[in-house]
Amino acid sequence: MPTDDHASKQATALEAVLAERFGTAVPVSPQLQGLDELTRIASHRVHRRFLARAVEPELLRLLCACALSAPSKSDLQQADILIVRDKAKQRAIAALITDMPWIADAPAFLVFLADGRRVPHIARARGKPFPNDHLDLFFNAAVDSALVLATFLRAAAAVGLGCCPISAIRDHAQTISDMLALPERIVPVAGLCVGWPAEAGRITPRLGLEATVHEDRFGTGDLDQQLEAYDRRRDAQLPYRRQRAPERWGQAALYGWSEDKARQYAEPLRTDFGAFVRAKGFRLD
Repeated sequence: MPTDDHASKQATALEAVLAERFGTAVPVSPQLQGLDELTRIASHRVHRRFLARAVEPELLRLLCACALSAPSKSDLQQADILIVRDKAKQRAIAALITDMPWIADAPAFLVFLADGRRVPHIARARGKPFPNDHLDLFFNAAVDSALVLATFLRAAAAVGLGCCPISAIRDHAQTISDMLALPERIVPVAGLCVGWPAEAGRITPRLGLEATVHEDRFGTGDLDQQLEAYDRRRDAQLPYRRQRAPERWGQAALYGWSEDKARQYAEPLRTDFGAFVRAKGFRLD
């Protein structure tokens, strides 16, 4: 049982982390249970540099079991994890995504999959109709996979591992699918670099809670003002190391999150992903 002094220090530490993350005070009661876990969650950091130390297969399997204990829509269990043990395949994936060299360096690399295959198979095997072959099948599987990924991140952090999710594998969905022999209705959602961190990492500031937490109805607020405040706070805490496509957009005097994301999505991205998902056998209507 933590002492009152220890609980007070825990609450103060969590308040400090949340203030760094959101730029505002979030009161924390020392009487709350689980302050250690809340602080770990709020202190989440992405890791891209790893020690040259293997992640034991038994530990990875344990973490996968913990991750697959995540909530699942209607207990349908539509998520799978593929551990890429073949280093040649891992290097081949890294070669597709040249601006993320940490993919090749990671001691372990996993791919989280949306599995829309099992439930229709069960229907056929049990002699039942399956009238739910539409967008919801893909959506549920993708959400299940995301829940499993998020739970894996928590489990990995609990044992001291660092991770870096890789959504960019969807830029090469067909190639990755072929490389990993993914059957019909199995779609890669994200990759994950896993290893023992070589550095502490940093907290990434997030949008203020006034922009992302709503009560009773969606609050529109002054979005431009909220974005400007966030851009300035983020630039002060964690400025971008470089500006995207300066040859096209020039050099911004204040290069904040909104400018970075506007430039990022000024280019067509994954325009073929819908066609890939349909070719995998999902119906998106």
